[in-house]
Amino acid sequence: MKILVIGDIVGRPGRDFLRNNALKIKRDLAIDFFVANGENSAGGSGITLDTAKDLFEAGIDVVTSGDHVFKKKEIKEVFSKYSVIRPLNYGRQVLGQGYIIKQAGDSKVAVINLLGRVFMQPADCPFNAVMSVLEDIKKCAKIIIVDFHAEATSEKVAMGYFLADKVTAVLGTHTHIPTADERIINGTTAYITDLGMTGSFDSVLGREKANVIEKFVTNMPVKFNLSQNDVRMQGVVIDADETTGHAVSVRRVEIKG
Repeated sequence: MKILVIGDIVGRPGRDFLRNNALKIKRDLAIDFFVANGENSAGGSGITLDTAKDLFEAGIDVVTSGDHVFKKKEIKEVFSKYSVIRPLNYGRQVLGQGYIIKQAGDSKVAVINLLGRVFMQPADCPFNAVMSVLEDIKKCAKIIIVDFHAEATSEKVAMGYFLADKVTAVLGTHTHIPTADERIINGTTAYITDLGMTGSFDSVLGREKANVIEKFVTNMPVKFNLSQNDVRMQGVVIDADETTGHAVSVRRVEIKG
């Protein structure tokens, strides 16, 4: 099975790119299952019903999220209508679900969302959280994709080794900058520290350069407008064995609009 997983979709530029290109990309790459992080899809922060609709109409199967998932008040309706998940380690009292299992051809694919704690807002331990559900998930699905939305590279690498041999892939999101460390750990688990983003490459993390530079230079409040220039989709394509659940290969992709 070929699985495409892409990094944080940043606002309308990222959504428009997917609306115009995603179905062709899926055909060209022979993709069977498509996962995307959508927590920045609504104006650069959060998810709304309209932005979720855009993403699923573009052919995405599961949308993951992170620390901005609750920025929009309609997130409750988003969770009830679409296959959008929030970090598992927000705890059981929080709206939404931390993982989802979906049918893909003759196989089932599980997607788990986790949130890092280093340099991030308070959350339960992601390591304990994932182990609390993994046994039950494995009863239903061989292929398991983990989106670890975290800031610290060390925390992401640690999670990759922690889940090696237990899941198909551990893929970092949040920093919007793709890393060059994709690999197959122990010959079983695909890993990359960050997938990058789907948004403007001619920007600072999807925002107009001048706005962000002004903030750094003056230390004064500045509105960060989304950049519209040179939009690209960044992520990885994983070839997974449907019998064992092991990753056979992983490669970075970057596609320009």
